[in-house]
Amino acid sequence: MRSNYIAISLKVLSVIFFVLMDVLIKKLSSDFDTFHIVFFRCFFGLFPVLIMVVITKAPLKTSKINLHLLRAVIACLAMFSFFKAFGVLPLADVSSISFASIMIITILAIFILDEKVGVRRWIAIFFGFIGVLIVFRPGTSLFSYFSLLPLLGAVALSFAVIIMKKLLSYDTPPTCSFYLHFFVALIYFPFVIFNWQQPSLNLWLILIGMGFCGGIAQILLTNAYRLSTVNLLQPFDYTAIIWAITFGLIFFNDYPDRYVIIGSIVIVISTYYIIYREAKLGKKINKIKINRRQI
Repeated sequence: MRSNYIAISLKVLSVIFFVLMDVLIKKLSSDFDTFHIVFFRCFFGLFPVLIMVVITKAPLKTSKINLHLLRAVIACLAMFSFFKAFGVLPLADVSSISFASIMIITILAIFILDEKVGVRRWIAIFFGFIGVLIVFRPGTSLFSYFSLLPLLGAVALSFAVIIMKKLLSYDTPPTCSFYLHFFVALIYFPFVIFNWQQPSLNLWLILIGMGFCGGIAQILLTNAYRLSTVNLLQPFDYTAIIWAITFGLIFFNDYPDRYVIIGSIVIVISTYYIIYREAKLGKKINKIKINRRQI
C-alpha cells in the first residue's frame, strides 16, 4: 500500500515537471526559434537520462539502432509541432488536444499491430474527436491554423509511440530514452549551428531548466510505474490539463473559455474509457498510452 502512495506521488510530480517544461518552452518561444528550443530540450535532457541509465544499469548497446533513428526522426516532427504550438496557443489548449494521441494510437494499432478494436472503443474514439473539435471550434473567428499544430504533433507522437512499443521488446525504457534524446539533438544540431542565437545568462538558465524538467519528469515516471500498476496511475496523467490551466493563469494570464473546458472533459472521458476497456480486456497496448509525453 505504501508503495502505491509513493508511486502516485512520483506520477503527479512527473506530470507537474512536464507541464513546467511546457511553461519554460512557452517563455522561450519569444526569444528563440523552435529549432533551438527542441535541440536544447533534448541536449540538456540527456544529463538526467544518463543518470537514469547509470542507476538502472541499462545497456546502451542495441541491435535496433535504425528503429531508434526512425523514432527520433518522427519525434522531431512531434516536438517541433508541440513546441511551436506552445508559443502561439494557451497551455490548456495544447495539453487537452495532445491527449488525442491516445485515440490515434488506438486506430494505428489496428493497422500496424493487428489489434482488434470493439464497438465501445470506436464510440469512445468518435466522441474523443468530437471533444477535439469543441476545443478547435472550426468555422469560428477563434479558430486558426496554428490550432492544428498540436493535432499534427499528436499524430507524429502516435507513430513514435507505436515504434517504441516494438523497441521495448528489445531494449529497456532508459535505453530508448537515451537514443531518443541523442538522435533528436543530433538531427537539430545543424539547424542550431547555422542559425545560432546567443542566449543571455538568464536564458541559459531557462534552457537548462527546460531540459532538466523533461529529463527529471521521465525519471519520476519510470520509477512510478516500477512501484505500481498502470491502472492505478493512469488517471493522474489527466491532471496535466489542470496544471496547464493553473500555470497558464499564473504565468501567462490565459483564461480557458467554456469550450476548452467542455472539450477537455469529453477528451478525458473518452481516452480514459479506451484505456479502461483495454485493461479490462487484458490488452497490453494500453501500456504505451499511459503518458502522452513519452517523447
